[in-house]
Amino acid sequence: MELPPFELERWLDEYEPEADLMLAESGVRSLPVDRFDLDVGELGYVIPTDGDPEFRADIAERYGRDAEEVVLTCGTQEADYLTFMALLDEGDHSVVISPTYQSLASVPDAVGDVTEVRTEPPEWELSVDAVADAMRPETELVVLTNPSNPTGKYLGPETMAALYDLVAEHDAYLLVDEVYRMLAEEPHAPAAALGPRAISTAGVSKSYGLAGARVGWVVADEEIADEVRKWKDYTTISPPLVGQHIARQALGEQEADILEANRSHAQANKERVAEFVEQYDLDWFEPTGVNAFPTIPAGFENGKEFCRTLFKEESVVLAPGEVFGYPDRFRIGFGLHTEELESGLERIGRHIENNR
Repeated sequence: MELPPFELERWLDEYEPEADLMLAESGVRSLPVDRFDLDVGELGYVIPTDGDPEFRADIAERYGRDAEEVVLTCGTQEADYLTFMALLDEGDHSVVISPTYQSLASVPDAVGDVTEVRTEPPEWELSVDAVADAMRPETELVVLTNPSNPTGKYLGPETMAALYDLVAEHDAYLLVDEVYRMLAEEPHAPAAALGPRAISTAGVSKSYGLAGARVGWVVADEEIADEVRKWKDYTTISPPLVGQHIARQALGEQEADILEANRSHAQANKERVAEFVEQYDLDWFEPTGVNAFPTIPAGFENGKEFCRTLFKEESVVLAPGEVFGYPDRFRIGFGLHTEELESGLERIGRHIENNR
């Protein structure tokens, strides 16, 4: 198993430390720690290592599943990774919907074989027929993010039901990373609620503004969840104790207030980005979540040139579309504090004007 470099993370590692403004961040601005009780007693492992049973039961109820079908992980990234390890063997085939977060394609490709089904602007619609055409007898998994990272496209219940029927017909599984789902004004039912061949991964990083808590989860049929547990014993053992303690509060009595504030914040910032996109004649799809994927401005060869020169001249970091396989675009995160977003948009606008 040989994994390629994670292009987005290498890009951020190169530019983020020296930047004034980070507009490639893909989550909502972080919540202050003082709104949570941090007293966890002794700093030991979470026992059992797949997460507190009561907390797992609370999460399971959201999906119409049982507690034994939930495994708590160190973030959604680990949830996705462990699911791939649990499901895929050498020679297995996966269908991955793009554009997407790189690990959702790179990991299954390192284990087996991947066929990419590209969605395209302006609407980024997914053709279920195209997914069907991409499937093979050895297809084990269909993978997507919903809402999408980076486009913000949110596939509706009819499309998700059709995808589920397709994978069930092929005795395959549907893995959906739903880490942005709760930022939607009216979230659709999660994928895992569709049936035993659908798997949901999520966490508190993006929708809840708690990236530092490092808590995610897998919701899957119990047989798969048990395989995830087995792999987890070889990675992080248990979710972080303090993170789980905070996540329980965030998904408990504080959830309604957190989500209302985060959705309102995301909507207000999105309106600012919409004005910017219109002002500079860029094409985009109005997203769900806190990521937008506009075209690069005229006068720049590709996303990397635009983003490199922006960093050099204005000390602002964006994510070039090349790291998602679309070199004529860039990803901008608008979940950060509004004053930082406004300052970043002003600098980006100045960069565009200076290079026209």
